[in-house]
Amino acid sequence: MNKISVVINTFNEGKTVGRVIKSVGWADEVVVCDMHSDDDSAEIARKLGARVVLHKRVSFVEPARNFAVLKASNDWILVLDPDEEIPAELGEKLQEIAASEDSPEYVEIPRKNIIFGGWMKASMWWPDYNIRFFKKGAVTWGNEIHRPPKATGEGIKLPEEEKYAIAHYHYESVSQFIERMNRYTSVQAEELKSQGYIFNWRDLISKPNSEFLSRFFLNRGFEDGLRGLALSLLQAFSFLVVYLKVWEIEKFEQKSIALSEIKEVSSQAGKEIKYWINFSALSKNPFKRIIQKARGRVS
Repeated sequence: MNKISVVINTFNEGKTVGRVIKSVGWADEVVVCDMHSDDDSAEIARKLGARVVLHKRVSFVEPARNFAVLKASNDWILVLDPDEEIPAELGEKLQEIAASEDSPEYVEIPRKNIIFGGWMKASMWWPDYNIRFFKKGAVTWGNEIHRPPKATGEGIKLPEEEKYAIAHYHYESVSQFIERMNRYTSVQAEELKSQGYIFNWRDLISKPNSEFLSRFFLNRGFEDGLRGLALSLLQAFSFLVVYLKVWEIEKFEQKSIALSEIKEVSSQAGKEIKYWINFSALSKNPFKRIIQKARGRVS
């Protein structure tokens, strides 16, 4: 029978790592790859029976994932974040797949994102499929932040059902979102520059606006109520910060901006907002009052 290794990368995750390890008690091996945490993450993991390996600190997890996977002993790998948890039925399903003679090379698993205390079911947060279960050697991560891994061979997707979803206890507070955003946007700004992007002040308006409209309207973030609105705005704000950090990399080069240019960019943003307000099926929108006010302002 094929054995399963669970791989978890940690950095100062003492408050959560115990929960995720306990949720995979059925696994044949748990490997915790710790980036020299300042807290008791590694100690907690060892006490719960995990094998702990160390990796140098990095700004985001992707560069450390491949290292952690290589440290696993078994043929099947389940990669988890320390703020995640595996429900019993998903665990049974993964064991069933590993034991099958005609099993795939990798499995895409839905993820239930719990943010600000609630399950996010819209605005691109569900089903949030991730390749997390695979045969060793079939999946590798690159060195770019928040990019899906490269997979080889045939894969399958588990049903879009809660019982088969990884529970992800994501942002628990606005402060936590902002702290992570500050780290991630620095990396994203550096990536943009390395790809040849040159700062354009118009992107300070157009990029956040497009992100908000995509989250809240196109991907129906309004169905998640106030959480959907808050997260759509926070995601838009993160885009603003990315492009401002590119400007920072360019040494805050001063640029003159004509009032007519501001008017042009703002007008285009207003047209996009008006389009989505008028186009979206919002009759059952819990934010109907907000939408009506917005319609009046952009008309």
